[in-house]
Amino acid sequence: MAKLIIVVDKAQDWAPFYQYDGVMTLPNYLKWSATNKQRTRVINLCRQAQYLGTGYYCSLLAEARGHNVMPSVRAFNKFNRHEIADIADDVPITLLNQLNKALIDETSTQLTFNIYFGETELKALKKVATYLFEAFPVPILRVELQKKKTWHVKTLKIGSVHKLSESEQGLFGNILERYSHKIWRVEPANKKFKYDLAVLIDAKEKFPPCTPKALELFVKAAKRAAMDVEHIGAKDIHRLAEFDGLFIRETTAVNHHTFHMALKAEREGLAVIDDPNSILRCGNKVYLHTLFEQHKVPMPDGVMLFKQDDDSLVKAADTLGLPLVLKIPDGSFSRGVVKVKTLSELKTQLSALFEQSAIILAQRYTFTEYDWRIGVLNGQAIFACKYFMARNHWQIYKHGTAKTESGGFSTCAVADVPSHVVQAALQACAPIGDSLYGVDVKQDGDKVYVIEVNDNPNIDDGVEDLHLGNKLYDLIVSDFIRRIELKR
Repeated sequence: MAKLIIVVDKAQDWAPFYQYDGVMTLPNYLKWSATNKQRTRVINLCRQAQYLGTGYYCSLLAEARGHNVMPSVRAFNKFNRHEIADIADDVPITLLNQLNKALIDETSTQLTFNIYFGETELKALKKVATYLFEAFPVPILRVELQKKKTWHVKTLKIGSVHKLSESEQGLFGNILERYSHKIWRVEPANKKFKYDLAVLIDAKEKFPPCTPKALELFVKAAKRAAMDVEHIGAKDIHRLAEFDGLFIRETTAVNHHTFHMALKAEREGLAVIDDPNSILRCGNKVYLHTLFEQHKVPMPDGVMLFKQDDDSLVKAADTLGLPLVLKIPDGSFSRGVVKVKTLSELKTQLSALFEQSAIILAQRYTFTEYDWRIGVLNGQAIFACKYFMARNHWQIYKHGTAKTESGGFSTCAVADVPSHVVQAALQACAPIGDSLYGVDVKQDGDKVYVIEVNDNPNIDDGVEDLHLGNKLYDLIVSDFIRRIELKR
């Protein structure tokens, strides 16, 4: 668990709030040192926010000590009229429209309000507050709005905790507690948990990579290893420094908050699965195709087709024959993957797919009743399943207008998988990284073809864990602990 320190200019600045032994003045903070290489998070509430003031020095020296601090020095340096003007001018028109709609009954032409850790008591301005906090991440952001013909952001300032009114103090305290709730936890001398892990989930996701039961089993495994687990969501990105590790159990994508959270967690020094490089590399089939070529990983014959090339259709048909498979680079769960049987279908589908991507991957079609799914963690195969094709379909998932169907499965020991299948899976993962992967492999007699490597593979109770049971979750927890210890 990261130790939370709150730095103030004067002890009396914290007097209205719950007393906490991590509240220090700047001189005391500079004398304090963490124990056992404990990660430290600092919330800087010093009064003097100007350049070379106590607030500036607090953040500057916190960064020099390797502590995660809010505001950062970079955030302090953004408070100049040019940067503020640029941000004010770049507020998305949709947010400005919401702002003007929310304040339509406001009679004054000036409005000042505070944003505390990205939140405000003015619910109508919630999205505006989030946008401004992401641009200027400070504990208290004082915003002045002005109305001429329409409302706009006039100026932004760093707010001071000692200037808050009694009602503002109550709101600030409540939001701080939500933002970093572990501040209030009194740690016993014989602390039960040695590690803190955040698990990123989306309870509303249609096809999550873990069932609720599997998440429960993972939490139990973590507790057996003295690891505390908390489920978090996209809105908790600013809390990542509280944890030792991040386990992403939400379907990932590069242009998505999962990737941004992985990046931020890695910068904060957390052990991360899925790490940003794995998301980036596994998330693009064109990248994987090129990578597999370079490392001689067995895969179906394929060619990259470019939107600007007039001979894409002929090139694909002549090289691969028909039928063949077309794939957009970032498709998942069988989406963005189509089989074409004729030149007419090829022309129609290529035209449609080129609307989504400038490059399309075409591969030779090879039918098998099932794909092997080999789970790989830190270069070792940890589970093995057969995923069967959906009924009367050539893919595992069959997406209909009303529902999505999937084929059956069969789980076995890794030792029972043909050795050349496992070897191909490990060979495919080696140039990508040492994270957790699900490798899809087609077996055609003695020949094997790696279809793709998935970061964020499914681990569902009664499927991937059917052979190992609780041991599968223990293996993942143990590897997280190994990664955390390496970073200490």
